[in-house]
Amino acid sequence: MSLFSLANKTALVTGASSGLGRHFAQVLADAGATVVVAARRMDRLEEVAAEISKRGGKALPIELDVTSDASVTGAFSEIKEALGRPCDIIINNSGMSREGWYREQSEDDWNAVIDTNLTGVWRVGKHGTNAMIEAGVKGAIVNIASITAHRTQLMTAAYCVSKAGVDHLTRHMALEGARYGIRVNAISPGYYKTAINDDYLDSEAGEAMRKRVAMRRFGEYRELDGALLLLTSEAGSYMTGSTIVVDGGHLLAPL
Repeated sequence: MSLFSLANKTALVTGASSGLGRHFAQVLADAGATVVVAARRMDRLEEVAAEISKRGGKALPIELDVTSDASVTGAFSEIKEALGRPCDIIINNSGMSREGWYREQSEDDWNAVIDTNLTGVWRVGKHGTNAMIEAGVKGAIVNIASITAHRTQLMTAAYCVSKAGVDHLTRHMALEGARYGIRVNAISPGYYKTAINDDYLDSEAGEAMRKRVAMRRFGEYRELDGALLLLTSEAGSYMTGSTIVVDGGHLLAPL
């Protein structure tokens, strides 16, 4: 298991106050990393940090709004001040969705989704990459995309477009980062219950969707752990610009 060890590494997880981000932070801490848990809700971040501490890990909660350049730059300055160096690992996990037919969706709703899901990844990736380069740190960035980056879904145009952008942005980031020893990859999860979608997945429409998944079930958080540790550890040292789909075969569903 030493191949997947993150001992002596520091990892930043955005959107770490709940859902997948909270889980990712715990997984990275269990693998030996000191984890910077970041989001807008400081009270929840402190809970996550306390949970990690109880499991024997190390965590630093930092308030971060990925839609604000000042907040992102401030967070990286805080990380450097607290740890004396930038993070080796960045998990770009912050995300949101606002449903509606594209022809009826307000520009404010469209912009909110794109700014959080896509521009936020660019913003954190940009400042994180520059911090690594300045310090001479070789690192790994993992962007959380979605299977909606590869297929359409009704009433989620902004979300699908934002995640398709994340998938493609990953390759650009990887191309630029490679010369500095910075690997950039993405994970496209299928459907897992989160605060964004739990009501939908419990509905009649969600049940119909479950039946279209090749494995006939939604995923469990732990089933993303392998991909996460592969892309953040030495086990994936020759991987960059890749997107790993973890969806139970959902994308295999025939049209």
